Amino acid sequence: MPPDAATCDSCLEEMRDPLDRRFRYPFINCTRCGPRFTIVLGSPYDRANTTMAGFDMCGDCRAEYEDPDDRRFHAEPIACPACGPRLSLDGAVGEAALAEAVRLLDAGSIVAVKGLGGYHLACDATNEAAVARLRRRKGREQKPFAVMATEPGHLAELDEDERHLLGGRERPIVLARRAPGSPLAGSVAPGTPWLGLMLPYTPLHHLLCTDFGRPLVMTSGNRSDEPVAIDDREARERLGGIADAFLAHDRVIHRRCEDSVVRSTFPVRRSRGFAPEALPLTRTGSAPIVAAGAELKSTFCVVRGERAFLSPHLGDLDSPLALAAFRSDLDLYLEMLAVQPRFIAHDLHPDYLSTRWALEQPVETVAVQHHHAHAAACLAEHREYGPALALVFDGTGFGPDGTLWGGELLRCDLAGFERVANLEPVPLPGGERAIREPWRMAAAYLERASRPVPFDRWEVVRESLKANAPASSGMGRLFDAAAALLGIRTEVTYEGQAAIELEALAAGVEADPYPCRVGSGLMHGSDLIAAAHDDLASGRPRARIAAAFHEGVAAAAAAACAEAAEPRTVALSGGSFQNGRLLASVSRRLEGLGFRVLRHRRVPPNDGGISFGQAAVAAARADACA
Repeated sequence: MPPDAATCDSCLEEMRDPLDRRFRYPFINCTRCGPRFTIVLGSPYDRANTTMAGFDMCGDCRAEYEDPDDRRFHAEPIACPACGPRLSLDGAVGEAALAEAVRLLDAGSIVAVKGLGGYHLACDATNEAAVARLRRRKGREQKPFAVMATEPGHLAELDEDERHLLGGRERPIVLARRAPGSPLAGSVAPGTPWLGLMLPYTPLHHLLCTDFGRPLVMTSGNRSDEPVAIDDREARERLGGIADAFLAHDRVIHRRCEDSVVRSTFPVRRSRGFAPEALPLTRTGSAPIVAAGAELKSTFCVVRGERAFLSPHLGDLDSPLALAAFRSDLDLYLEMLAVQPRFIAHDLHPDYLSTRWALEQPVETVAVQHHHAHAAACLAEHREYGPALALVFDGTGFGPDGTLWGGELLRCDLAGFERVANLEPVPLPGGERAIREPWRMAAAYLERASRPVPFDRWEVVRESLKANAPASSGMGRLFDAAAALLGIRTEVTYEGQAAIELEALAAGVEADPYPCRVGSGLMHGSDLIAAAHDDLASGRPRARIAAAFHEGVAAAAAAACAEAAEPRTVALSGGSFQNGRLLASVSRRLEGLGFRVLRHRRVPPNDGGISFGQAAVAAARADACA
């Protein structure tokens, strides 16, 4: 099934032509563009098997559809104002509905907009009060909002790669550095210089942005951490307390597909425009495989032959709504691909809902360690089997020894791995609370480094070390500790917030790396925190401390690889490698040591790529036994 494609220039030209019969029609499309994956009901891909089946083509559309020389020859979603879907907003329809939506946005209201793969929540991105109201209602305290604009160059400093990504047929959200003097409200992206920008990608979005004339917040139509709403009734129930009005239409969305998010060199969220495009998977066998993925940034992967079909982003599997979306979307994939899995791959963590689902199925299961799956995803993306070294840096993942891993150097191939080195484990005071309150990690690291702990609550919280303080080697927790020590963020409202703001503080600042002992299989992260503490006490600027910390982590990682020596290929994966400075510094140092470095290009380095790695591991093991 083809992915959805952004509206092409030819259709836009027609939509803007007052003499064309599709002038200002919000559902114009042709064989080059428009809805595909999100409206497909089954195979084969033709109109009768899409949600357009209920719209009978008028004579003019039928003539275009059946003409081999026409641009709309067998364009399955073909439609026009006479026979196709219509906009609605309360009692208004068509142009009147669009005009009312624009009026409401101009007045500072929040409008739920039915898009391609789900609802958006939209408001004026230059109106501080409107953006703050959306944050309050949606329950999204500080995580940045995406912005849709016709002229993104006025909002961000875009390089050539970022401009190319913005204008691609996938039309993802592109992370770019905010321009000085940008007219956007400060609360669009608080605490970070990065903006998530996208161009309009449907005819409706083009009309809405053009008529409104200013940038729009265009964020997922959900409450924080829930799956995006796709059904009209469900949207009104779930978003009724957030949106002031609903700009809807009568074309059904059959498959959920959120907006993709990319940085200039790798995807952060692989979804609309990319899914369900297959990824190649080198293998010798043919047993069908389903990989259930992780708990956060959930995706699943279905393998048929040598093609791996990675699902769109599903969100976090920590609610009944999210798990229901996982089940229903997987059923749609299996039906679409006519697959009955022979194996189901899953994470080692027994409490992941994806793991529990996998173990309930009447199919042979393959358990895959979290960080091996990260490494395998990077190797398989490059169509390599290994052996290789793999630096896998993230927050936490369940290790086979029952502890929480996350700062790992593995020697691996697709079938197996050994742990060569890791960040020294430290306790998580209060368990998961230490993830939400990074000051706890700073306290634990400072105590490990024999430095005074400046946090008043530590004496009370320290008692938790006796009962609820699992050991963790997570690199994300080390970054949390540094951010809290520097006063950047003692509590977080979304995953990775402290590390993101620490990276922003260090941006563009040169510094030599802090020393960090590496040997006997350990990278001593407490050395970095001790050095940062001492420099902070001496009055060194915080930005230079943040820069020296980043370089210290990178130097320690390179030293661990140098000590391991072989193989001479290193794969870099895990959510911490979304940090541009860390990724660049580690890559540069490894290449300087003569290593060949593999980085993600098509699959997210975060947990959104875990299912692809699980699938690659399961395929390698199954093929070896075949």
